[in-house]
Parts: sequence; structure tokens; C-alpha cells
Amino acid sequence: MKKISSLTTPSFLVNLDTLEKNIAKYQTLADKNCVELFPMLKTHKSSEITKMQIEAGAKGVLVGTLDEAEAVVKKSGVKKVMLAYPVIGDSNLERVIELNKCCELFVAFDNEIPAAELAKKLNNTKINYQIIINSGLNRFGVTPENAVSLLNSLNKYPNLVFKGISTHTGQVYGFSKEHVKEITEKEITTMTLAKNLLIEAGANVEFVATGTTPTFEKAIESDEITVSRPGNYVFFDAIQVALGAAKEEECSLTVLATVISNPSEDLYILDCGSKCLGLDQGAHGNSLTKGFGIIKNHPELTIIGLSEEVAKVKKEGPSALKIGDKIEIIPNHSCSAANMTNYLIGHRNDSIEKIIEVDIRGNSRKLTLD
Repeated sequence: MKKISSLTTPSFLVNLDTLEKNIAKYQTLADKNCVELFPMLKTHKSSEITKMQIEAGAKGVLVGTLDEAEAVVKKSGVKKVMLAYPVIGDSNLERVIELNKCCELFVAFDNEIPAAELAKKLNNTKINYQIIINSGLNRFGVTPENAVSLLNSLNKYPNLVFKGISTHTGQVYGFSKEHVKEITEKEITTMTLAKNLLIEAGANVEFVATGTTPTFEKAIESDEITVSRPGNYVFFDAIQVALGAAKEEECSLTVLATVISNPSEDLYILDCGSKCLGLDQGAHGNSLTKGFGIIKNHPELTIIGLSEEVAKVKKEGPSALKIGDKIEIIPNHSCSAANMTNYLIGHRNDSIEKIIEVDIRGNSRKLTLD
């Protein structure tokens, strides 16, 4: 059996033991709190990892693109799919309608325009939808107070069936771990208010969905949250470590690189750059991470700069590292890193066990010119 040390670099690695533990942990916590898990697939974009999540007990999936939705239904047999964002445009809406024939689909609205456009195309078909609530990220969503007026606007379209509300507290990535509790509490109170206002207006709110990895464990303890949609938990990364959501040993995705130069006493050059690690030093303004990733087992090293294909590493203490040595790097943002490759190399105890295809990325649906 091949060893990690035999691989060419750069290579994208996944520790299978750690990956499986992460999936099992989050599913167990969801089950314990009677919350349905709908993992966000943008982290791994892999039909195989999706199957692992479904087999562990996930009830459905959340997707960021129609490409992801179509591919995961076809390749993983997923029965329930939530769209994270509104969709508009003739070709996109036609894809939504076709997708609705293959699974139980939940589209997402925060305004009437895409709903009206979709309703025109539905004929006698019905489709489920969720209303997006803004709980502080200020990206998509309406305030709880405006949720009722939006629902009233959408009620004029009989083929659109209201099912629930959803939110994403991505602003947590712009703060320190000391703020996670406060943001989680706001997540819960905002969604509780939205739910209660809708019920008072006569709506049947079947689900209340939230989801970020840092807020997951506390949010699901609330009786008001019925669906959680974290994504990053399968891999974790340096940002999650900085926010206290994970420990380094829980990070399953790493990039294997080789030291290819030592131009000065305190500087090494690696053969992986921004096209492997990404330039992300923290989503939504977070500056907690140091450098461009964590070099495992080398606290004396910091990745201080990235070109497209190489990294500059500063030595800040004694190190035995030399040219030709291979090291593993935990990316700052694993979602971005995993999207850089066609496959991940699954290993246990340094032995390579399987290849995991990253097969549901964007633009996976090729254009035909007929």
C-alpha cells in the first residue's frame, strides 16, 4: 500500500479516520437534539462524502449552486435538497423545475421577483419554498418583521408552497471566538421571532433552519431550531481552529507540499501556492488566522506569502526542516482549498486507501451547442 511520503506534491489529502469522526460527531449531536441535518455541500463538493453524510443520518442537503444540486441528486441519490439562495433567469428556473421532478426541492426567496418568475413557468406543478431571514450577516434575507409581508405577497402564487424559514449567520467568521455565543443567541432569537410572527399571521412553519459550523453545537440546543445546515465540519480548517470550533487534530483536509528552496536562514519556499491554499485569511473580515495556513507539527513556521504556485515560509524559531522535506498544511479555508482539485487522497495512518473525487463543483454541467 502506498504511503503519503511517496506522493508527488502538491497533493490534497483527507485523513479518513478524522473525516468519519467529524461526520459521526455532528450527526450524533443533531440526533440527540432532535434536529435534522442538511449538510452544506459547498465545502467538499463530493458525491462520495455526501453519501457518507446521508448514510450517517443526514435527512437532505443544502447546496449553493444548481450544478451541485443536479449532480448530487444524480450521483448520490439524495431525496431532499435545499437551495441556499434565490434563483432567477429563464434557463436557471427551467433547471429548477426539472430538478423538482427528481427530488423534494426547497427553493429560497427573500423577495417576490424570482418567485413571480418561477410561478409563471410552473403550470400545474407545485414547488416548496423557504423564506430567508436576515439574522445579522446582511447579505440575503428579510427581517422577521418583514417576513409576514413577504409571505402575504407570495401567497398569491398557489403553486408555491411555503414550508419554513432559514438563515445563515456567516458574520460569525468576522469576529473572535468570544463572540460566537452572542451571535448564536441572536441567531436563535431572530428565528424565533420570525417563526412566531408568521404563526400569528396564520402560517404553518414546518421548519426553522439555521447553520454555520461555529454556531452549530449551541444553536441546536434550542427547541426552536429544527434543521441545521453546517458545511465546514467535515474538514474544519485554520479559521475554525481560531474560532474555537475545532482543534488542529480534527482538521481532516491538508495540502501536502515539499520544501524546494531555503534562500536564507529564516526563509523556506514550498511548492504549493494560492492555487492550492487560496488567499483567504478569513471570511467576512476575520483576521484571527496567522499567515495562510497551519503547518502541522511545525509551530515555528508561518506561511507569510503566496504566489500562484509557491509559498514563502518564515522560520520564527529553531527548525530541522530542510530542502526535500514534505509537510502538511491545514488551509485557512478548507472549502476554497477543496475546490482547487479534482480529487482528494484518502489515507489512514499515512497509508493511501482511496481516491475521493470532487465531482459536483460549479460548471460541472457542460454547455451543449445543439
